[in-house]
Amino acid sequence: MRIGVLALQGAFREHLDTLRAIGVEGVRVREPADLDDVSGLILPGGESTTMRLLIERWGLREPILDLADRGAPIFGTCAGMIVLSRDIAGDEAPILPLLDVTVERNAFGRQLDSFEAELSVPVLGDTPVHAVFIRAPVIERTGPGVNVLARLDDGRVVAVRERNIIATAFHPELAGETRFHRLVATMAAEHDDPGEGSGRRPHPTRRARSTRLAR
Repeated sequence: MRIGVLALQGAFREHLDTLRAIGVEGVRVREPADLDDVSGLILPGGESTTMRLLIERWGLREPILDLADRGAPIFGTCAGMIVLSRDIAGDEAPILPLLDVTVERNAFGRQLDSFEAELSVPVLGDTPVHAVFIRAPVIERTGPGVNVLARLDDGRVVAVRERNIIATAFHPELAGETRFHRLVATMAAEHDDPGEGSGRRPHPTRRARSTRLAR
C-alpha cells in the first residue's frame, strides 16, 4: 500500500515522516503520474492560494477528483482542509470541493496567535489528540452528510469526515500524533480490498458534476 502526499508546497515532509513511522510507504505527489497506484492522498498544511495555483498548473485537479471518486481516502490538514471545502468564506472559488462544509481561513489570527489544544476525538479512542493550530481555518457550516470528529471547547468544529474525505484544522503530524494517519491507512487498505458486494458509489460532489455535464 502506498499513500501519496501532495508535495507542491507546505509541510509535506512531516506527513511523509509520519507515514514512515507507522510502516506505510509515502509517495511525493507533484504531477498526475505520481498518483498512479496510490491508495490514498494527504493534502498538507501550507498556503491554500499557492496550492490552488500549483494544482492547476500541474494538472492535478481532475486526477485528484478521480481518485476521490474511486473511494480512496483523502486527508487534508489546515490549508488542506480549505482545499477540500465546497465553500470558502468570502466567496472564494472552491479548489477540490469534496467536503460539504463552509470554511473560514485564518480563523484564529496570525502566526503569533498559534496555539495547541487537547481534543476529544472519539473515533480515535479515549486518549485526547494533541492538536497544533497554526494560522488555522475553522468550519462554520457542515452539510447533512458530514460527521463532526472534533470541536474546540467553545464548540467550533475543527475536524470532520464525509465518506472517504477527512479534514482537520490542525496539524497532527507536528505533534507526533499518528492516529489520523493510521485511520487513513486503514481506509486505504479497505479501498484496496473492498470485499464482495462493496457497491462503491461516486462521491456526491463528483456525481452531481457528472450529471450536470450529461444534460
